[in-house]
Order: sequence, then C-alpha cells, then structure tokens
Amino acid sequence: MQQARLRILVVNGPNLDLLGSREPAVYGDETLETIASRLSALAPDLGCDVEFFQANGEGQLIDALHRAPAAFDGVVLNPGALGHYSYALRDAVSAIGLPVFEVHLTNVFAREPFRRRLVVAPVAAGVIMGVGSVGYELAVRGLLARLGPGRRAR
Repeated sequence: MQQARLRILVVNGPNLDLLGSREPAVYGDETLETIASRLSALAPDLGCDVEFFQANGEGQLIDALHRAPAAFDGVVLNPGALGHYSYALRDAVSAIGLPVFEVHLTNVFAREPFRRRLVVAPVAAGVIMGVGSVGYELAVRGLLARLGPGRRAR
C-alpha cells in the first residue's frame, strides 16, 4: 500500500504578489508565480504536494491558516512585513497545531532595525532567511524532515 503524500500549504503575505517588480535589487527578479512553479515541479520528487495562497490582508492569511489543519500536514509561511509586528498572525500559527516554517527572502537582521524583530518566529518550527527564493525549497525540506517517518499525511 502506497503511503499518502504529505500536503504542504505555502502562504505568502502582503506585497509578495509584486515579487519580480518590487525592489528587485533587494528581493530579486523572480516572480511569485515562478517560485510556485519551481516548487510545484520539485514537490513530487520530495514526496509531497504543495498548494499556494497569497493575500495582502492579515485576516485572509489568518483564515487560510485556520483552515490548514483540515487539509494540510504543514505550512510554509512568508508573512512579509506582518512577521515583524502581527501578534494575530503569531497567535494563528501557534493555534493551528501544524508545523510552520517561516521564510524571508532577505536576511532581516542585515536590514533596517524595525525588520530585525520577528514576532511569528518564536512559535514557528523553523525559520529560513537570507537565501532568496531557495528558502521555500529549504522550508519544504525542513517540514518533511520535521514530520519524519510518523508523518501525519492523510
């Protein structure tokens, strides 16, 4: 009997829909669609399925996280700027009972002082930053390692 594939939800927050055109010197020139396509192509080799969600509104992100336990085994979250101040997003990550890996394209500690504080990170299973879009792949790999052989797949 073949084991069910793990399902990973990849959630992207405010302004990430502008990747590729938003400050390419800081965030690179890859679009979110390109990142999603590359990760979708890699997922079968990793033994998982990925689904993507992006919203600019905090409430929409929280709603997506609240729905995640019904259909997913883990979450990759790039909260964007909300990662620096959204206690509501932090509480949602803490409440859902799934491992969540936080991703930031840039090294937030090498940027402006207000970006150096991460409020979601303390409740995340892992944090990956400063490696650009490859951080998404590393986060998925981290989730799969975290879920391990006794994984929760449906």
